[in-house]
Amino acid sequence: MRRSLRARLVATTGALVFGSIVAVALVSSWAGRREFRRFEKIVVSDAGHTTTTEQFLHEAPPSGREAAFAGALNRGLVGGAAACAGGALLLTLLFSRRIFGPIEALTRAARAMAAGDREARVDVRSADEVGELGKAFNAMSEAVGTSERLRRRLIGDVAHELRTPLATIEGYTEGLLDGVVAPSAETWALLHDEAGRLRRLVQELQELSRAEARQLPLQLRPCPPAELIDQAVRRIASQFAEQGVTLTTDIPAELPPVQADADRIIQVLINLLGNALRYTPAGGSVQMRVERQHGAVAFHVADTGIGIATEHLPHLFERFYRVDKARSRALGGSGIGLTISRAIVEVHDGQIWAASNGTGQGATFSFTLPIALPGSA
Repeated sequence: MRRSLRARLVATTGALVFGSIVAVALVSSWAGRREFRRFEKIVVSDAGHTTTTEQFLHEAPPSGREAAFAGALNRGLVGGAAACAGGALLLTLLFSRRIFGPIEALTRAARAMAAGDREARVDVRSADEVGELGKAFNAMSEAVGTSERLRRRLIGDVAHELRTPLATIEGYTEGLLDGVVAPSAETWALLHDEAGRLRRLVQELQELSRAEARQLPLQLRPCPPAELIDQAVRRIASQFAEQGVTLTTDIPAELPPVQADADRIIQVLINLLGNALRYTPAGGSVQMRVERQHGAVAFHVADTGIGIATEHLPHLFERFYRVDKARSRALGGSGIGLTISRAIVEVHDGQIWAASNGTGQGATFSFTLPIALPGSA
């Protein structure tokens, strides 16, 4: 069982109180007996006149006998209290080392992290509150380290993505200035396309930043799943027809409405459908399927395309991650569409994931949205 710090403090306090009582009793008893034996053997002196203890007790007034007894008792109590205080101090020192040792280690690790050491960790050796604090610190340190690695990779990926269109624009403009490239409609169209690619990348990065910070403005309302799918399919159906890929839907009747921002979820559906179209060759098919799952509605986009190897599945929703970098770039993908989709779904309190049986076996992208509560606006 996990021994909590509170329980240990209570147990230690109880042990100190009980130990104090026992120590006072034992030491007082021992000291009292010792003082009594010593009192019996001594010779009481009074201005040069000596008497034995027996004579003193017989001849002394009651006040004198009481004073002698009180002195012996006080000496016993003082001895017991001293022993109790020593034991309490020893126990306190031992227990404080158990508490403040891990706290000092946490302080050192926190200072190291503040100084830039993202690998700072603490050794957790207990299962109490201090141990839980250590585990929480290690988890925080791991998250900070992961964020730092992602930030560095993001900067590198953004620089890489910007380099290609900028190089194209720079090369053609230099050619136009030098007279090497003749101005033509095709040249201006190419430059316009590359500028548009830069604009879309910047917009997607801005949207991704807002989505991951959960700062996307949402207009939540009950939305029928069939309505969301119908709008998404109508916007992208022409692209499927152009590439010779069949698009079908499977929407059960009487599905409950979901609580969602319609425009954002349509954006996710179009993104997933466009991704499926991009990797499905002519003659293939893509199916949009919906089902109810335990208080939520699940949307599935399944294709018969090139599939995804198992080792890539956990990374598909990371920024700029590509299964086939060269192929994806040639097809115009920015590498953050799925990341934006994940952020939008998660800000709706939903989940998103991908599944595939392997290369050549197609892939299925799915996400869930919570069912709208009755009376929700």
